[in-house]
Amino acid sequence: MALEVVMGYYGDRVVPRILNVACAMGEAGTLRRRVCDGLEGVVIEIGFGSGLNVPFYPAAVTRVDAVEPNDVGWGLAQKRLNETPVEVRRAGLDGQRLPFADDTYDCALSTWTLCTIPDADAALREIRRVLKPGGRLFFIEHGLAPDEKVRHWQHRMDPLQQRLFAGCHLTRPIADLITGAGFVLADVDSFYEKGAPRMMGADTLGTAVAP
Repeated sequence: MALEVVMGYYGDRVVPRILNVACAMGEAGTLRRRVCDGLEGVVIEIGFGSGLNVPFYPAAVTRVDAVEPNDVGWGLAQKRLNETPVEVRRAGLDGQRLPFADDTYDCALSTWTLCTIPDADAALREIRRVLKPGGRLFFIEHGLAPDEKVRHWQHRMDPLQQRLFAGCHLTRPIADLITGAGFVLADVDSFYEKGAPRMMGADTLGTAVAP
């Protein structure tokens, strides 16, 4: 029980602070700007975290509904929220069960989030449900690498990764998950993130359309 308490504290209080720093390093800002390009209208962002995408919202975005379960992450976002002209509201806590009506949003945004959500399939189906027909999912996610040698180490290190980073998986096949939820991929770019270990930096960036 004591270990569970410690790990719970670590996941709830420490990991968000680590991610607030680590997920802003290297080329993360360039990639966030790239994935946010084209967002418009009313947007739902799952895994909002500490608001690292906020500075990159285009002027065409009228409102962002942020889905973020962690209070520490939301608190760390306040400085960024105070500096943006975009209306951002914390509107949900669980990406697997979104408290919104069907066909609500013009766009959805997910950045390095699907690795951590326990049921990524459920979250993607929910995103598709709340998007308007023709609405777009903008995403960048790390996941299963294209190279067998890298995949071998991803599978070996995945249990440790989950313990260190609050359930983060290394081995999820991002494009397959998105199409499996009923999305149609519009464009996809898969690459290794510069400066990141290949095991953790096999990224997939693109957009997908909700039919």
